[in-house]
Amino acid sequence: MGKARSPRHGSMQFWPRKRAKRAYSRIRNYASSTENKISGFAGYKVGMTHLLIKSTRPHSMTQGESIFRTVTIIECPPLKVAAIKFYKRTAYGLKAVNQIVSKNLDKNLKRKMLIQKKETKQKEPDSYDELRLIVYTQPSLTGIGKKKPELFETAIGGTKEEQLVYAKEKLGKEIIATEILKPGQLIDAHAVTKGKGLQGVIKRFGVSLKSHKSEKKRRSVGNLGPWNQSAMWRVPQPGQMGYHLRTDYNKLIIKISDKPDEINPKSGFKHYGIVNNSYILIKGSIQGPAKRLIRLNYAVRPHKRKHSETFEIEYIQK
Repeated sequence: MGKARSPRHGSMQFWPRKRAKRAYSRIRNYASSTENKISGFAGYKVGMTHLLIKSTRPHSMTQGESIFRTVTIIECPPLKVAAIKFYKRTAYGLKAVNQIVSKNLDKNLKRKMLIQKKETKQKEPDSYDELRLIVYTQPSLTGIGKKKPELFETAIGGTKEEQLVYAKEKLGKEIIATEILKPGQLIDAHAVTKGKGLQGVIKRFGVSLKSHKSEKKRRSVGNLGPWNQSAMWRVPQPGQMGYHLRTDYNKLIIKISDKPDEINPKSGFKHYGIVNNSYILIKGSIQGPAKRLIRLNYAVRPHKRKHSETFEIEYIQK
């Protein structure tokens, strides 16, 4: 009987396979944008469900029919702007030169950073090349049982002058998801995957089980040589599996809504609870467990879509 082909998995593109430094991502590359607003949003992963959508793609074999779609639900409470950070370009990358901190910060932000009690004079620097906003989440508005916010930096689109006007306008204020994202848009999802702890080579790299007559071990890669010789880095070995920072490119937004009753089951979502704020439905799955922060940024390398789709949702599974 033929054997099913099962090659070893575990891409060598990701090395070393170690735990992420924190539970939410840091983004180093932003898509260039002419729109004068922040280039992404963030929300908490709720779980998955499925929809029935009427197909509107022209020349499709399923045109006019109901199509089954799996989607990921992300709850998006408003982001709040904590500070404006100014940078200058150097031979070694961007270097921070100054920042302007908001005067009305939430009391929960003390759990994340040190807040000065005395007010100091703050003004923008004489010269700078780029500015970004430092924003924080508001998990206390959700039902996940958490108060400590996440604090991260995000880029702004438009010219330098437009960026400064937008940043001053939003300093200390809230930004909602519908201002930044829209249905039919392609985004990149940045998040830390579900952690699985220390795993062996069978689960971690998909190595085949050895014969029961082979050596003394069955769930290993064989002899790695004498004790004082280091094995090649390409040889699969046990180690950390999961809790890695990963980016999922070109995810499609199907719906954004501020009516959570449309998706909330009576008993709430498993491992999450009830959605209280605006939510986003994204086609397919997204890395990470429930309650993890997902950063949704404009697509860095969007693929060309032949047809613009409109999504007529006929049914949402609760």
